Amino acid sequence: MTRLRSWSLVALAASAFGLAACGNSSGPGSTTPTTAGTSSNSGTGPTTTTTTPASTTSTTGTGSASAIAPIPAADRSAAGTAGAPPTLTVPTGQPSTQLESADLIAGTGPAAKAGDALTVEYELGTYSSHSLVQSSWTSQPFQLTLGAGQVIPGWDQGLVGMKAGGRRELIIPPSLGYRDQSPGPGIAANDTLVFIIDLQKIN
Repeated sequence: MTRLRSWSLVALAASAFGLAACGNSSGPGSTTPTTAGTSSNSGTGPTTTTTTPASTTSTTGTGSASAIAPIPAADRSAAGTAGAPPTLTVPTGQPSTQLESADLIAGTGPAAKAGDALTVEYELGTYSSHSLVQSSWTSQPFQLTLGAGQVIPGWDQGLVGMKAGGRRELIIPPSLGYRDQSPGPGIAANDTLVFIIDLQKIN
């Protein structure tokens, strides 16, 4: 089964879509194909499932904050195993207009905060396709500085508080994703995005 297309999606050029630009051409969001080779996640966090509190708020590098709701238990993907690619499931029904989050695997150590350099693996599915449209697991991990506007707002807000070895699922509404743009196959205009993100390390 092919799990990765040759384009990346998390960040787009600000001039084209009004979103944050990304300087890493091999990470999510660049228009340059990723390089070949597989990198595995070395995280060894426990496989317990936890829930993000409904009242959680996240502050981005620009100072704006929005509430983050928990993903309902019935809509979550399976936790899977740390260090192995997850199995992403796109929920059925109408998507929320609010950012939703759930920790599928709890990490350990310090919590990620704005300004931290992160190394992650991710999978992306969309409500329009109801399938997986991209995975970093077949190419290489992605590096970003949290809260620096290098990725879509849903990532800058949704990754705050993650710990190394953790796996978090995010359901990102269009307002915190690609809005009315379609950056590539499998992503419609005003699409809702489903990401599973593994935090390998805080650099």
